[in-house]
Amino acid sequence: MAADTPTIPEFITVHLGTPSSDAENVRVTFPNYIKNVASSEIYPTWPENAIRANIYAQISYALNRVYTEYYRSRGYNFDITNSTQYDQAFVKNRDIFENISRIVDEIFNDYVVKQGQVQPYFTQYCAGSCPGLSQWGTVPLAERGYTPYRILQNYYGNDINIVQNAPIKSNVPSYPGTALRLGSVGEDVSDIQRQLNRIAVNYPSIPKIRNPNGIFEESTLAAVRKFQSIFNLAQDGIVGKETWYKIKYIYNAIKGLSELYSEGLSISDTQRQFSRVLKRGDRGVPVRTLQYYLAFLGFFNPDLPQIAVDGIFGQETYDAVLTFQKKNNLTVDGIVGRSTWNALQDAYNGVLRTLPPKYKSYAGLIYPGYFVTTGASGDVVRQLQRYLRVIGQNNSSVPVISVDGQYGSRTKAAVEAVQRLNGLEPTGQVGPITWNAIVELYQDYS
Repeated sequence: MAADTPTIPEFITVHLGTPSSDAENVRVTFPNYIKNVASSEIYPTWPENAIRANIYAQISYALNRVYTEYYRSRGYNFDITNSTQYDQAFVKNRDIFENISRIVDEIFNDYVVKQGQVQPYFTQYCAGSCPGLSQWGTVPLAERGYTPYRILQNYYGNDINIVQNAPIKSNVPSYPGTALRLGSVGEDVSDIQRQLNRIAVNYPSIPKIRNPNGIFEESTLAAVRKFQSIFNLAQDGIVGKETWYKIKYIYNAIKGLSELYSEGLSISDTQRQFSRVLKRGDRGVPVRTLQYYLAFLGFFNPDLPQIAVDGIFGQETYDAVLTFQKKNNLTVDGIVGRSTWNALQDAYNGVLRTLPPKYKSYAGLIYPGYFVTTGASGDVVRQLQRYLRVIGQNNSSVPVISVDGQYGSRTKAAVEAVQRLNGLEPTGQVGPITWNAIVELYQDYS
């Protein structure tokens, strides 16, 4: 998963064997999985507090595997195994004990965390003696009147909490579905930047990303390439699926997220810079960006209503999103999540590739479909520099720059100046709103 607080997956995929074995995968609901594990691992005749303590441990163990993508980050297509050598017991189609079923229905969305950490705690346990919880050892503790929480504290320390009533959501793989590269922007980029900076502490040859703001620029490119070099990946500076999960695998290993004694994820590690979804009532630059895409597509597609780019997700924008989702066979809910964003960008880029002949002469004025950032080069940068040069020649607050096709410090300074003129955050990176502002100023002076 990306850097979010944990949720309870609707389903979990279990591999019926050791990780590398050619065994069946089964997909079951999370509550039914825990009922099966508990019925396979412990006895229904034990004191109820012992049963509950064990079930808390089983839930947390499974959620840790899901949340850290322990197996998926290693290239497997399942969440957990049923091998007790690696994970916890699960017997396909076994009978479930009635009292265990009742308890699981009550607490399946509760899990253990270490205080100050976010990820479900890796609640290691065994039947006899081990560094974590002793299953049989919970019985005499329960008989002495220990509560489930106190039993857990006995094994995992006093600095644990139990998160209760966690939300239930689909278990969506963290990989965004499209590769991240120079010019990409969003929370997925922010996740990679944060993880690479932490990895760089242990691998200091990886350059630190100076300003991890969710924009894939030259320092992110350099860090990705060095990471790929160290871990024998293609050194293309692109975060595709293989690089994404390798970063996640190394990050989880360094943080010890699947170990009893873990550095853990703090709340600050999971704070978002970007909204996961946009919905009616939202405001700001992300909404203006959404509206820019919709307005552009609406110009070439009469089925999409024309909308104002005002940064307010009102009824007009909501109706346009619904229409777009319906036309593209997406879930029609008016909420812009990852699938709708990807479809919008694909549709936008598709129009750019197939512009009608009468619009070809205006192609240079149209946002190229990706952020133009420091480290970029080529024709798009030259076009941007031409606009900025004209603006600078007519407005003393914008420096006059040369047109060399290299997005360096002078180009960044000119972009920042235009952003200040338009009341935008001076990031020095050119997304659709900044691009549009630059083009409008250029046209005013041309």
